[in-house]
Amino acid sequence: QVQLVESGGGLVQVGGSLRLSCAASGRIFSINTMGWYRRAPGKQRELVARITGGGTTNYADSVKGRFTISRDNARNTVSLQMNSLKPEDTAVYYCNADLTSSSGYYPHWGQGTQVTVSS
Repeated sequence: QVQLVESGGGLVQVGGSLRLSCAASGRIFSINTMGWYRRAPGKQRELVARITGGGTTNYADSVKGRFTISRDNARNTVSLQMNSLKPEDTAVYYCNADLTSSSGYYPHWGQGTQVTVSS
């Protein structure tokens, strides 16, 4: 059974920083893209950033220049460094990994971690 476990959320003031981390574990054969999504209250889930196994990244326009995604392929981890946080970054953040396990190729999701930016 594959699990994605996130850590690092919390409460921060406007302009502050947080670092989210996510570790994938279980019978994983390979991981393609890893990423972070978020869902703010009353809104749809949206892509924040994602990174391929080769290190190609893409970001939502709203976070470009403030957030940085990185991954460690050897450890099956992905991180999101969030700087210059704004109130509109408040959301539940979800880790995602498109991976191949003993069950086949499926997207997998973490349980979510709350990020709250206070003004």
